[in-house]
Parts: sequence; structure tokens; C-alpha cells
Amino acid sequence: MEPVIRISSIVQPYEDPEKIIQSIKMFFPDCEIKNISGKGEFPTKNVEEEIFGESSNLEYLLNQIRIQRILDTALDVMTLNFDSGSTYFYISRQAAIAGKVSFVVDEMTLGGMIKINISGEDIDIWLEQQTWHEGRNEIPRYSRDDLAMRSDGEPTEWFDKRGNPTINIDED
Repeated sequence: MEPVIRISSIVQPYEDPEKIIQSIKMFFPDCEIKNISGKGEFPTKNVEEEIFGESSNLEYLLNQIRIQRILDTALDVMTLNFDSGSTYFYISRQAAIAGKVSFVVDEMTLGGMIKINISGEDIDIWLEQQTWHEGRNEIPRYSRDDLAMRSDGEPTEWFDKRGNPTINIDED
């Protein structure tokens, strides 16, 4: 069963909604944005609003993640907020408009964020499959494992201070 993918972003009164939609459509071209107000004339009476829509797949986003070779980071970030059949994560709108994926794990980033909410049965396993690569034959990874990044985005060290591997240490 394919997951349900909901895309949203906050539009500030001073931002151009069309540029935000353009950044969303870089990775979700089939996303039809609902409830968007037009660009007002100065002085604008716009207020902060949330725009949202749904997409049928993550293929464009996953393809760029493969090109950028950040599949393990993607798995970690995409499952960081996993809770019983759904997860969400943020990407930078500024990076998206340039066709790049930059995950946001802080509270805010320059240029705003796109929130991607994914829900469905066994979504954590589905994301593991979508981010799989050959390197996992040697170092197996799964969502929220001991090798995952910390919740604040800091990396988990795979080597101690002397350069000795800390993973697979039981194998001799």
C-alpha cells in the first residue's frame, strides 16, 4: 500500500506564495496546493497562513537524495519523528528552489521550511526500503537504530578517538 504524503508550509505575510509553491513543486510536481491567497498589493493585509496539499509519491525527492548520496541521513531524519504509522520531517524551501535537499532538524531555517508528513502501514520499513543502498550489505541500517543521528541532528560516531571502529565490535 502506498503511503499518504501531505505537504505543508507556512507563508509569512511578507513572502510570495507563488515562490513557495514553486519550491514545493520541485520535489512534488503533482501537489495541488489548497487554500492559497493571492499576492496582495502594498500595503498588504496578508496574515501568516499554512498552505497544504497532497502528493502521490516521493520519487523526485528520493531521486535527489540518491544523487546527493545522503540516503542514510535521509533514513535518520525521515524516521526521527516516527510514531505508530506516520512520520514527518522538514526540508529547506531555499534549498528546494535550487533543486537540492537540505533537511532541517532545528526549529527554524533561513528561507522557511516545507513539512512532509507521511503515513501508512509499516511506513518505517517502507522508508528503509526507499533509502536502501549497497553499503547496507556491509553495515546494515534500519530506522532508529544505534547508528542513527541524535535527535538534535548531531552525528553518532562510528569511530572512537583513536580511529577504531565502534560498530560490529563483537565480530572477530
